[in-house]
Amino acid sequence: MTNLLRQTIAWGFLMLVILACLVGPLALPYAFDAQDLALGPVAPCWEHWMGTDALGRDLLVRVLYGGRISLFVGLLGTAVALCIGVCYGCLSGILGGAADALLMRLVDILYALPFTLFVLLLMVVFGRNLVLLFIAIGAVEWMSMARVVRGHILALKEQAFIEAAYTMGQSRKNIVLKHFLPNVAPSIIVWGTLTVPHIMLLEAFVSFIGLGVQPPKTSWGLLIHDGANNLAQSPWLLIFPSLIFTASLFCITVLGDHFKGRYSLELP
Repeated sequence: MTNLLRQTIAWGFLMLVILACLVGPLALPYAFDAQDLALGPVAPCWEHWMGTDALGRDLLVRVLYGGRISLFVGLLGTAVALCIGVCYGCLSGILGGAADALLMRLVDILYALPFTLFVLLLMVVFGRNLVLLFIAIGAVEWMSMARVVRGHILALKEQAFIEAAYTMGQSRKNIVLKHFLPNVAPSIIVWGTLTVPHIMLLEAFVSFIGLGVQPPKTSWGLLIHDGANNLAQSPWLLIFPSLIFTASLFCITVLGDHFKGRYSLELP
């Protein structure tokens, strides 16, 4: 399979999943939290294409609704990580010297903290608000971006056109906006596309251990957790969310690899 065909399939499937998650819950006759205790768990059938769970809730609607949250946390978390990482990396690279060393040692310390402990601390501070949880996950993932940006800034500072800009009296703000950021933009694009699936996996892990999305809301990670607990009795509760989640992550990763190869970047 050629790279172009892989990219086309990845774009097509991803757009289909996004459209289904946005429109599907509105078009289907079931609500994501509507219970039918008399119905109970039902295997996939004509009325319920992906079956129902132990509370009689339609799994298809819950998968599509959960996709909204999982995709949103990937995009919002990546945006937060980009904002923090780019600003921090630019500041560290531009200052240089002792300030740069101090800022990077802080990053090393944060890297040493266990991810679960860090998320727990953030949740104690911010509470279990859904949006704040997404922001907290993104706040954990900015450190790699900071290192990438800082490395590029240090390399660019040695270039003749940067020295000429300083000599001509341009302000640091103009140099950052007109010279540094445009040259670092390819790295930011690549890192962003590769980080979206990673943050989605983190959200799935957090929800899987019971620290993320809380019922009756759901996400792909929480659905996979519920399916794993009912694997023996209702295997479809694990199979369908896992397939959609895995396929979506694969498609996003394919697109990220495309950008990585296009710009020939080496990420740490």
